[in-house]
Amino acid sequence: MSTKSKGAVVLLSGGLDSTTCLYEALQEYGYPKVKKPPILAISFNYSQKHIIELKKSKLITSRLGIPHVVQKLDPEFFLGSSLTEKKLKVRKNAGKILDSNSTEIPNTYVPGRNILFLSFAISLAEGHGYDSVYIGVNALDYSGYPDCRPEFIRAYQAMVNLGTKTGVTGDHSIQIKTPLLTMSKKEIIQRALELQVPLKDTHSCYDPVRGKPCGKCDSCLLRNKGFAELGMTDPSLG
Repeated sequence: MSTKSKGAVVLLSGGLDSTTCLYEALQEYGYPKVKKPPILAISFNYSQKHIIELKKSKLITSRLGIPHVVQKLDPEFFLGSSLTEKKLKVRKNAGKILDSNSTEIPNTYVPGRNILFLSFAISLAEGHGYDSVYIGVNALDYSGYPDCRPEFIRAYQAMVNLGTKTGVTGDHSIQIKTPLLTMSKKEIIQRALELQVPLKDTHSCYDPVRGKPCGKCDSCLLRNKGFAELGMTDPSLG
């Protein structure tokens, strides 16, 4: 493990991408050789329809022995999204979301979600003396969210450099790490397999039915596409 490494906060939803990010962080900070790597996971309960993802994130972190913070947020912060409002339906069978050139922002977009989530993670990282924050944003196979783009991450990094003590004094700059940013879903799954991520324990569906993936929402379509391109069956469906 590098002597310059101090630790990481990982934004963990319990999905494929964020769990792969967690395992990337574990690898960087010495797991499994280091019994207690300096890793802290943070998840959020904002009354999302797919709240089952929190059970998955708790399962994953408990098995790894990783400290895990679950932050409760008032759902009033996130109005106007089909992931939080019962009256809004999660869109299904939107084939064009598989086109990375699409500029449409779907109603599953949650206002300011990554802005807030990263703020909590940066605060935790600075308080713990950690030098990294991992987030599983992806700009290639994604659903059109503006807060998953490289320019958003660059702008947020600039803000962190200006708005934190560590950024101003130069003791250690907190870096926002996005290891999956330019990867296809197929490539993410391949990397997850290399890292031995427990894919069967991850959940990506926006609108689960009795705890099972709907198979039709944007997230399900992208996940299914990745496994299909590898000639695999999604182990979480078994």
